[in-house]
Amino acid sequence: MFTTRPEILGTFGIVTSTHWLASAAGMSMLEKGGNAFDACVASAFVLQVVEPHLVGPSGEVPAVFYSAKTKKVEVLCGQGTAPAGATIAHYKNEGLKLIPGNGLLATVVPGAFDAWMLLLRDHGLLSLRDVLEPAIYYAEQGHPLLPRVSDTIKGLKEFFETEWPTTAAVFLPGGEVPKPRQLFRNPQLADTWKRILREGEAKGSDREAQIEAARNAFYKGFVAEAIDAFVRKTEVMDQSGSHHRGVLTGEDMANWSASYDAPQTYDYHNYRVNKIRPWGQGPVFLQTLALLKGFDIAAMGPTSAEFIHTVTEAKKLAFADREAYYGDPDFVDVPIETLLSDAYNDKRRKLITDKASFELRPGRIEGYETQVERTLEALRNLSTTNREVTGGEPTLQSMRSARRGDTVHIDVVDRFGNMIAAMPSGGWLQSSPVIPELGFMLNSRAQMFWLEEGLPASLAPGKRPRTTLTPTLAEKDGEPYMVFGSPGGDQQEQWQLLLFLRHAHHGLNLQEAIDLPMSHTAHFPSSFYPREQKPGHLMAEETYGAEVLDDLRARGHEVEVAPAWTVGRLVAASRDKDGLLHGAATPRLMQAYAVGR
Repeated sequence: MFTTRPEILGTFGIVTSTHWLASAAGMSMLEKGGNAFDACVASAFVLQVVEPHLVGPSGEVPAVFYSAKTKKVEVLCGQGTAPAGATIAHYKNEGLKLIPGNGLLATVVPGAFDAWMLLLRDHGLLSLRDVLEPAIYYAEQGHPLLPRVSDTIKGLKEFFETEWPTTAAVFLPGGEVPKPRQLFRNPQLADTWKRILREGEAKGSDREAQIEAARNAFYKGFVAEAIDAFVRKTEVMDQSGSHHRGVLTGEDMANWSASYDAPQTYDYHNYRVNKIRPWGQGPVFLQTLALLKGFDIAAMGPTSAEFIHTVTEAKKLAFADREAYYGDPDFVDVPIETLLSDAYNDKRRKLITDKASFELRPGRIEGYETQVERTLEALRNLSTTNREVTGGEPTLQSMRSARRGDTVHIDVVDRFGNMIAAMPSGGWLQSSPVIPELGFMLNSRAQMFWLEEGLPASLAPGKRPRTTLTPTLAEKDGEPYMVFGSPGGDQQEQWQLLLFLRHAHHGLNLQEAIDLPMSHTAHFPSSFYPREQKPGHLMAEETYGAEVLDDLRARGHEVEVAPAWTVGRLVAASRDKDGLLHGAATPRLMQAYAVGR
């Protein structure tokens, strides 16, 4: 089968990410003698520089990884929580029915930096300087600006100049939109990282002491102080159409730290799939597999209408359950064992027919009836006003827009047997104004919360938002095998599922599976402001062909045809039992790259 680029093969290491410079930086860590975790951290910091419209230093990250040393699969939770002042009453007193997709009220505690430091300290081999130097170099010396970054800045130039002047000062140098593919610098950000590095190295040569000092500098030192002062003193325009101050404080930051979590798992044929627990949407992937277990997927062509229809209808049911049941398990009781059980899915599977559903149909679990009805009522009462969106995380249409952010992804496998899939996001340049002393923006992940009481994803201080960020690690025949992921908000699980099913059932290699036509649905409510929903919707690339698209229409789907090579941003890596490593990256958006040897 023709592919746009070869599947990368090697035995030393594979790094694949959504930007070639990040992949190269990660590979350089392996060449220095580092491992997959060092490579992932270095790649992540480079992505904060070269894809500022998709991720920033104040964002968040979940990662799922296997350590050859501990022989365990674990989840790294770098998802910050709602500030102490983030109460439903406060937001309603601000005149809000939904949390805006940008501005300071949308901010939770920045989680990514501490997560990266925790991973580096506990599982990496290299120094703080080693992993920060590539990002410092590109921030200080410049990097070739992606056309999409230039387009994003251009689309928001007037807004930045009028409402967010500190952002204009960084991203409109000389008052002009920076040109695509020319060098762009962010010296303030470079200075922030260099100061963190100095404070770390002031603790001497002990590697762990340096990393702990860096964590303190960010969460209890000069970074937290600058964030606290900016939020207290600044009132900014956001998507609500009004100016608001934020509620994040230095105390919120000092009281939070990243952590490790057990993965949510599901056994599917000879695979065990590891995802984050239902504080994110990860179990949607697993629920869909539980439904599809009752179908002969291997007998369906990987681009056939039958395959796309069956998978889409199963996803609709799983995503409906996401709305009704998922939330931070530290705050709400999520019946995940029932949701993944054979008995539950045997009943739910009967709802999948040969016709597309236009209903949102969460399952009814005994003891949760009131919660399900309350969720459906909240969705029915959702206002459809204020539809102009200037931030948030996208459906495909908004990926083409200059006004929205998205996400990035990194997968690494190394010669030692370590592997990690990480999904950094948040803190993009559209999310909130630049903090002048730091050179970066705050995140907008609080928009995941609801401002209605009694829902699993209702806002509460100290609670994790129900994130869409969802990396994947699959074991095969009892061995860690494959890491993969894709940016795309509510579409992340959907595109990843197509990759996995095509690889597992149809024998396609990673690049072949990624290059095939992609599709997704926006049938269920968006996780992002203003919570759009398109019943019966199915977006499919034109490369499926007229016969398949007509067949899907005949089954009742509201088919939206996307241009070729525009849907999905998948990257993936795997390791065979004999040590052969594989890597692949999408050609879509012309950014992602897999490197290795």
